[in-house]
Amino acid sequence: QVQLVESGGGSVQSGGSLTLSCEASGNIYDHTWMAWFREAPGKEREGVATTQVARYVTYYPDALKDRFTIYTNKGKKMAFLQMNGLKPEDAAMYYCAAAHGLPSPAKSRALEPGSYNYWGQGTQVTVSS
Repeated sequence: QVQLVESGGGSVQSGGSLTLSCEASGNIYDHTWMAWFREAPGKEREGVATTQVARYVTYYPDALKDRFTIYTNKGKKMAFLQMNGLKPEDAAMYYCAAAHGLPSPAKSRALEPGSYNYWGQGTQVTVSS
C-alpha cells in the first residue's frame, strides 16, 4: 500500500515558476513509477510527467517537456514537479500518482490515469495573466 501527499501548490503569475512536492509512504521501489497528473474544471485528467523512482525512464507529453521537469529523491520517497513558464492554461488541480508497474506497452500507457493504483488528494495551482 502506498500513501501520497502533495504540497507546493499556490497562485503564481503567468511566466512564473512553481515546484510541487509529493511525499510517499509505504512500499516504494526503484522500479515504482511516480507521476503527476492535472485536472482542470470541465476537462479530463491528463498526465504531465512520470518517472521511475530510480529515474531509469521519464516521460512527458510533447507539449510540456520543455517547461516541466519531474525528479525524485529516492531516499526520502519524494517526487517533485518543477514547472517553468507557467501559463493560465496550466491552472488545475495537480495530483501525484504511483504504480509499481505499468501495463504494456509502458511508453504508450505511462501518462494514462488508469495505469496508476495510488493517488494523492491533489494540490491546486492557479496562474493569473
